[in-house]
Amino acid sequence: VKAVLKKREYGPKYTQNNFITGVRAINEFCLKSSDLEQLRKIRRRSPHEDTEAFTVFLRSDVEAKSLEVWGSPEALAKERKRRKEAEIEYRENLFRNQKLLKEYKDFLGDTKPRSSTAAMLLKGPGKVVMVAICINGLNFFFKLLAWVYTGSASMFSEAIHSLADTCNQALLALGISQSARTPDPSHPYGFTNMRYIASLISGVGIFMMGAGLSWYHGIIGLLHPQPMESLLWAYCILAGSLVSEGATLLVAINEIRRSARAKGLSFYQYVRQSRDPSTNVVLLEDAAAVLGVTLAATCMGLTSLTGNPYYDSLGSLGVGTLLGAVSAFLIYTNTEALLGRSINPEQLQRLTELLESDPVVRAIHDVKATDMGLSKVRFKAEVDFDGRVVTRSYLEKQDIEQLLQEIQQVKTLEELEAFMLKHGENIIDTLGAEVDRLEKELKHRNPDVRHVDLEIL
Repeated sequence: VKAVLKKREYGPKYTQNNFITGVRAINEFCLKSSDLEQLRKIRRRSPHEDTEAFTVFLRSDVEAKSLEVWGSPEALAKERKRRKEAEIEYRENLFRNQKLLKEYKDFLGDTKPRSSTAAMLLKGPGKVVMVAICINGLNFFFKLLAWVYTGSASMFSEAIHSLADTCNQALLALGISQSARTPDPSHPYGFTNMRYIASLISGVGIFMMGAGLSWYHGIIGLLHPQPMESLLWAYCILAGSLVSEGATLLVAINEIRRSARAKGLSFYQYVRQSRDPSTNVVLLEDAAAVLGVTLAATCMGLTSLTGNPYYDSLGSLGVGTLLGAVSAFLIYTNTEALLGRSINPEQLQRLTELLESDPVVRAIHDVKATDMGLSKVRFKAEVDFDGRVVTRSYLEKQDIEQLLQEIQQVKTLEELEAFMLKHGENIIDTLGAEVDRLEKELKHRNPDVRHVDLEIL
């Protein structure tokens, strides 16, 4: 008669053998470390290779101890509620004290070194954005004065253009500072997408404030043309704006070239893929500003030569169309990035080949690698592990003779079950170690890979 183990029902009786760490036992069951000293202790392998084994307790023992200490489940639930309220009050007090401390430092001066967020605004893309804010702010002021003096529709469009650029770049600076925040429980993958969000809002702002007002003023100029005063000062201000905008454009171009060279991409590929949205916005806004100044000066010159104010209104419409094209490009590229864009096919192929060539992997399915922004990649794959290779890897670390003696001592179904449970758990631990090894190799092969999710089939 073939002996078959009775199918086990995994109910409350079976789950009594679940394990719990000491920290969770103290926090969840309101115990003290002294309460755990008399309980049964079990050593388990850590899931990380560089960490030693740790001690766990049977959950059933911990539950029984908590009832012994508190007397009843109701008393335990009441104590949990009290501790939860105390924890909430502690966090509120901590937040209030941190706020008071910040106000105190702002009043007396903070002597600590510059924070990392401030440092980000003084180098790389942050430096480009801050330079653009200063230059565009000055350009807006002088263009506004020129428009008040001349009444030129093109000059009004240029003033609105500079104001839109200043506001948008201030928004980019806010996005850069927010992207430097450390991950928290509510945002475990960090805040790197804040740069793309700020750039997307910037693109919408350019369209609504810059293009919209320029088109509106140009149409009003065509419907109700007005004579203009002397344009000499307007030409001088446009010339100064052309020089300043060109200088900012060169700063953005040099930064993008340096970053593209570090990534092994061409200038066009780096801009097209929106690898650094903040610098891209400055690049496109300043390029549009240089073209807009040239267009506005040309139309104003035609108006001066012919005395026809329609040319100036057409210049306003041209600047609005230029801003609309820039905003459309920014909205498209940043939307693509926020939707979860894949990495380069060459990089994905290298990561896939690394998994496929490993002996422990039999096959891989549903491979995905998402660019999370700022050179951070999340890699995901469903992996079919070869159980024979994993078992051999486990056996290589065992004493075969001792293992054979254990097998020979198995006489009953209960002893067989105990033997299989013992070594089955160890084989699962070996499988976990193999997963850790593959994740480390993937991150070593491509340093941009920050998060690896390998699903076992």
